[in-house]
Amino acid sequence: MPLNIKDLKITSADFKPLGKLRDEHAGDKGNVLPRLTVSGVPAGTKELAVICHDPDAPLPNGFTHWVVYGIDPSTTDLSDAQEKFRVGPNGAGGKQYYGPQPPAGHGEHHYYFWVYALDTKVEGTPTREEFLQKYAGNVIEQNRIVGLYENK
Repeated sequence: MPLNIKDLKITSADFKPLGKLRDEHAGDKGNVLPRLTVSGVPAGTKELAVICHDPDAPLPNGFTHWVVYGIDPSTTDLSDAQEKFRVGPNGAGGKQYYGPQPPAGHGEHHYYFWVYALDTKVEGTPTREEFLQKYAGNVIEQNRIVGLYENK
């Protein structure tokens, strides 16, 4: 099945696409999840998943900051997603949002907040890598918003 980006969107009231994330969202300066909104969920979606990932982190697979499963397709506001849905492991092994915290002097990093519309329900709380490997064929539609952050 070809993957389309048609109507599914993830947006934030806290930053524009390729805009800077504020310090309050950083892991060591508040660790507050940015406000996220989902819209345009395609018909046939059984569940949404959201992943925040930093591919610029100096690790072989980047760094996963947040993984959330079990999001009802009718959900639009993800403000309480941390408490309301199943949170999978982040790159540090915890099960919570872990805000940006790039190494000082490493330059600007890109934080991808991906939303996935799935034609099936995700079992358990897989890591980002396990999710992509097991559920890639179940993604109806996906999209992302990217925020930037630099630790000076």
